[in-house]
Amino acid sequence: MADGLSFTRAKAFRKALTPPEFRLWQVLRRDRVGKIKFRRQHPVGPYILDFYCAAAKLAIEIDGAVHNEPKQIAHDRRRTAWLHERGVRVVRLSAVSVMTDQAAVVDFIYDVVRSRLASESPPPDR
Repeated sequence: MADGLSFTRAKAFRKALTPPEFRLWQVLRRDRVGKIKFRRQHPVGPYILDFYCAAAKLAIEIDGAVHNEPKQIAHDRRRTAWLHERGVRVVRLSAVSVMTDQAAVVDFIYDVVRSRLASESPPPDR
C-alpha cells in the first residue's frame, strides 16, 4: 500500500508528464484493447510507477538518459526487486524508443500484457 506522500507526489507527477510519458499515455488511455486499463503515475508502496496495469500486475517505466547513471541504475535495481517480490513485472523502455517508434512500443506492451494475463489464467476444468 502506498503512503500519503506517494499519493501526493503521484498527483503532482500526473500534471507534469515528460513528453515521452505524455505521448504514450495518449495511446494507453484510449486504446483499451481487450479492456486493458492502465493508470499513469501510480503509487505502489514507496514508489511511483510511470504506468501500471493492475490486471496484469505490470509496470511500464519510461527511462531517459538519467537512468544510465550508476546511482540511478542501482536505485532502479532495488526498486525492480522490491516490485518483483510483490508480483509486479517491470518493463523498462527508453524514452527515445517511445518518441521514435511508438507503434512498436505499444505492440510490445500489449504483447506483454496479454502474455501476463494468459499465464495467470486458471487451467480449464476437465
